[in-house]
Amino acid sequence: MTDTKTAIIDFEGEDFLSFTPQNPEDAIVEEREIEISMSAHGKRLDLALSECLPEFSRSFVQQLMQEGLVTELPAKATALYSDRPTHELGKPLKASSKVKAGVRYQVRIRETEQTQAFVPQKMDLEVVFEDEHLRVINKPAGLVVHPAAGHWSGTLLNGLLALDEGAKFVPRAGIVHRLDKDTSGLMVVAKTRECMDRLIALITKREMKREYVCIAQGAWQEGQRMEIHQAIGRDVRNRLKMAVVDLTHQSGKVAHTSCVCLVSHEQYSLIYCQLHTGRTHQIRVHLSAQHHPIFADTLYGAKGTGEGGLKRQALHAFRLSFEHPYGGEKKVFCAHLPQDLSAVAQSLGLSYNLDTIAMPT
Repeated sequence: MTDTKTAIIDFEGEDFLSFTPQNPEDAIVEEREIEISMSAHGKRLDLALSECLPEFSRSFVQQLMQEGLVTELPAKATALYSDRPTHELGKPLKASSKVKAGVRYQVRIRETEQTQAFVPQKMDLEVVFEDEHLRVINKPAGLVVHPAAGHWSGTLLNGLLALDEGAKFVPRAGIVHRLDKDTSGLMVVAKTRECMDRLIALITKREMKREYVCIAQGAWQEGQRMEIHQAIGRDVRNRLKMAVVDLTHQSGKVAHTSCVCLVSHEQYSLIYCQLHTGRTHQIRVHLSAQHHPIFADTLYGAKGTGEGGLKRQALHAFRLSFEHPYGGEKKVFCAHLPQDLSAVAQSLGLSYNLDTIAMPT
């Protein structure tokens, strides 16, 4: 089975944040007993436990282990421990230790902002496509995808939990990739754990195409294609930002974005972008590094909100395509520019029929 947690971190760039109380024993809200299945035999302990606690992140399970809130229970049958002294049961557990089928663990879950974040909240989500395996959502600008510090409710995850009761049994309610809060557009969400693993495999193999359009500052030659190969890592001067980095001197990950100018004027351009990797803020960072920051994206160098008073970066995930994980049928989904971006594009003379954009090879 795919290591879902690792794959998600790679394509989102960030993990849940959580709060640790000074005395975890004072905040225990639930106790669960978990028995390791045959399919989990030989896996890392933290991974095996997080797969049995799909509503929590792997890092949260690791924190519980560090706080002594995960303990190994006595064997139901001594045969399970025939090769192991009984006195080892009381030793601290290591996240990297390998588990055995049939072994039982007690997990005591403490109350945190994260535990409170997994609450269903009804919201008006635009579902572009749905079948028994997955949904495609057209996310509006302003909607946070995952609960995190400062946004423990009102997220897409909360909305998915209210939309589908079965979402609580799928890690992160089936979310396999992310859009920034102020980026609008298409996202695919799994309805089952098996479908989630298959979608993550598509992303990992770069077989899911994610195409964007944005309004960028500066003139750009129409029809010009640019392949941006620049690694991205955390900005050492501002931890809220990402930056282009030199991997020989800084930590980061390789990143590749294809860009084509659709329409351009003296001050602004409409740019088509395709992600080949999925790093945090990738398009925003890459275009800023090319001296074409996205319109209204003041975090990455845009000069104010400009015409139309747009208060979010002018970036929209307009097309998503992949082979359906069950049956292999080619699926292509499109979402035209939302009203706020369409109005700005028209006011700047950058209107373009997105349906005519040929999918590059």
